[in-house]
Amino acid sequence: MLVKSYAAALQGISATLITIEVNCTKGIQFFLVGLPDVAVRESHERIISALQENGYKFPRNRIVVNMAPADIRKEGSSYDLPLAIGILAAAGEFDPTPLEQYIMMGELSLDGTLKPIRGVLPIAIKARELGFKGFILPEANAREAAVVDNLDVYGVENIKDVIEFFAGKRTLTATYVNTREEFYARQTEFEADFSDVRGQEHVKRALEVAAAGNHNVILIGSPGSGKSMLAKRMPSILPPFTLQESLETTKIHSVAGKIGAETALMTQRPFRSPHHTISNVAMVGGTANPVPGEISLSHNGILFLDELPEFDRRVLEVMRQPLEDRCITVSRARSTVEYPANFMLVASMNPCPCGYYNHPDRPCLCSPGAVQKYMNRVSGPLLDRIDIQVEVTPVPFEKISGQQPSETSLRVRERVMNARKIQELRFAAFDGIHSNAQMTSKMLHQFAVPDPAGLTILKQAMQRLNLSARAYDRILKVSRTIADLEASELIQIHHLAEAINYRNLDRENWGT
Repeated sequence: MLVKSYAAALQGISATLITIEVNCTKGIQFFLVGLPDVAVRESHERIISALQENGYKFPRNRIVVNMAPADIRKEGSSYDLPLAIGILAAAGEFDPTPLEQYIMMGELSLDGTLKPIRGVLPIAIKARELGFKGFILPEANAREAAVVDNLDVYGVENIKDVIEFFAGKRTLTATYVNTREEFYARQTEFEADFSDVRGQEHVKRALEVAAAGNHNVILIGSPGSGKSMLAKRMPSILPPFTLQESLETTKIHSVAGKIGAETALMTQRPFRSPHHTISNVAMVGGTANPVPGEISLSHNGILFLDELPEFDRRVLEVMRQPLEDRCITVSRARSTVEYPANFMLVASMNPCPCGYYNHPDRPCLCSPGAVQKYMNRVSGPLLDRIDIQVEVTPVPFEKISGQQPSETSLRVRERVMNARKIQELRFAAFDGIHSNAQMTSKMLHQFAVPDPAGLTILKQAMQRLNLSARAYDRILKVSRTIADLEASELIQIHHLAEAINYRNLDRENWGT
């Protein structure tokens, strides 16, 4: 008997339908074809044990299994369940007709228990798109898949439950998740808040501007000045997810296997902080079986690189293209996949090897030229993509010990959201442009033109402070964001002055 069951293969953050064709005839051999990898071929032994432990026998017939389309490589152990059910149906254990209504995925233990798998959200989206009635998968993944509406999601613990369901001996209960309730319930829950920070008002203002315009930012300061503490509070002032952004981000984390059993939908923007020993492959994604890297896991959120000069030069250079294109294409011998990478880069660093260059109290112990050599670990092209560069100085004792509370993240977030709304309206006619940081040079001439007095100030600043030419566009973008925070249609002189103040590393005499 020829029977078909259905599964899916992951390609990037999308899923492709896999049809499992099982033909059971007289004989004693077992064949599995359709470009399976080692983990898929090993499913034969897991299926035999799982069926025996639950009172079923693996058919003693000639069984040929084809996983179509045969030119797509099938990887991983998540095909165990649809293979097992297809084999039993082909052997006549139950009527195979209902199989055409369901996609099934799941790894089998030797006792028949279903283990969690990765990438169920894009598979569920594909199942709904293709008109399947339901999705049968491990119980641990049920809430994640149930985010997709108009699809019955059945989480099961053991293969016996699935067999009895198709045999008409058991009913399965669909998992239901109120997507919008889940989405809005935890959008304002943050462990860290800007109200915890004493002093550093100019740095908090710079981070507010960065959040309002989605600008990349770097913090330069001595050890203990609060760089990491400030950066970790950035998510609390970013605009909340839209539902579309949440689904897109959850898909990426689902493919990477980073969604827990209790999580249905990501409700807060990701904050990724990889160690400086990370490899370039782990940063961009890939390996033999491509998975998203840190820059894709930071999509719609923040990638925080602490101690930036300590990262390998190659790791930093691979970020240059994603920072511009907002996506990353990973090419390997077996496949080529594209992952989204629209993240905000937040970096921090010491100003020199000893850490005390420009410190108000402690002398710098570095030899002549050491500061510039240390700075040269970060390439000019990468710094060119960082709009805001701000120095962080130590907080005086009086402010550390003060009891007066600082402004909360919620109030800062409201101003950021108002500025983002202005930008959404401004760029409504431009596909893929949502914030000031994404403006092209042509758009700068349309939306960020200073008046004659402002141009004079900008010219004088570039001459007196020895700012590089690459700073010009960045200053205009940041000044446009500062004007948006004040709901000002025109860029005024004080907007430009503040933006110029955020280009510390572009001064020719910095570090000499």
